[in-house]
Amino acid sequence: QVQLVESGGGLVQAGGSLRLSCATSTSAFGIMGWYRQAPGKQRELVAEFTSGGSTNYADSVKGRFTISRNNARNTMYLQMNSLKPEDTGVYYCNGRIGQYGRWVDYWGQGTQVTVSS
Repeated sequence: QVQLVESGGGLVQAGGSLRLSCATSTSAFGIMGWYRQAPGKQRELVAEFTSGGSTNYADSVKGRFTISRNNARNTMYLQMNSLKPEDTGVYYCNGRIGQYGRWVDYWGQGTQVTVSS
């Protein structure tokens, strides 16, 4: 069974930092990333490892967030610095596995990040 479990969310003041973790049950993901969803808004990509192994960031977080992973531990991280109130939302870990010529998405349960002004 494929599982992704996020941790590390919380309440932080603007300008502060948080590190999110995503522990997974498999190393089979071809693409992995972090998404977030603010109240009343659609889920959006924050950062990801592409299928080629490079990284991709949303413009709004470039220079502030860093995605990384520990393959030996099947864990992905998101280091978030210089947090802003607009970074508030539920952060989801996403993994994609290639199956039968298409990507199949798997999601964690989400972790709440709240940035106070």
